[in-house]
Amino acid sequence: MASLTRRRLLRDAGIGGLGLALAATIGRGETKGENTMPAAAKPLQYTLPVLAYKSLEPVIDDATLALHHDKHHAGYVAGANKALDELAKARDAGDFGLVKHWERELAFNGSGANLHSLYWESMWPGGRGKPSEALMAAINASFGSIEKKAAQFAAATKAVEGSGWGVFAWDPALQRLVILQAEKHQNLTVWGVVPLLVCDVWEHAYYLKYQNKRPDYVDGWVKIIDWDGANRRFEAVTK
Repeated sequence: MASLTRRRLLRDAGIGGLGLALAATIGRGETKGENTMPAAAKPLQYTLPVLAYKSLEPVIDDATLALHHDKHHAGYVAGANKALDELAKARDAGDFGLVKHWERELAFNGSGANLHSLYWESMWPGGRGKPSEALMAAINASFGSIEKKAAQFAAATKAVEGSGWGVFAWDPALQRLVILQAEKHQNLTVWGVVPLLVCDVWEHAYYLKYQNKRPDYVDGWVKIIDWDGANRRFEAVTK
């Protein structure tokens, strides 16, 4: 692949954190309470996306899908916006006694909100499409084959310690695809990478149907990947 230009390296690798990288690559669909004011006039806040589908049965049951989106994701959105509001109040008052608390709240909830937005965009009922020619070439170059990539992704996602995510991402600094584990939402990540697909392995994503059988959930999840969406995200960061 062609080397990064200095300008693109600064754009991609210097984004300033996984949460901001995600914000640059997701949320282009319809959202609830979408902001339309220019950023200079009214800073944007986190929003809860409207799902493009109603069901992911039989892999994910409808009750889990609704609870996950309407309660858990909405909670992260509210928590991130609360942190932004409290940090704004702290700036106005010049009182940063709780800055560590609210910065941690912003990191946790903001990353949770962004990763969940990408999670919904990483799936489609029954799965959809296949890797583009360019993405397949990158998969082969980075992992040897799509089968080896799938095996590593499944193994890494199943082995996440505690709650967290399996992440399939593009590392602009190395010009290659990588597979990462993220504990919680913001731990064990490489800042600057741009996730293309993510799988949520917090228990609320699968426990009603799979209970403690996370491997069965992950094995089912890989059958509903939306490669069309991954292709769009890949093209956006490599063009």
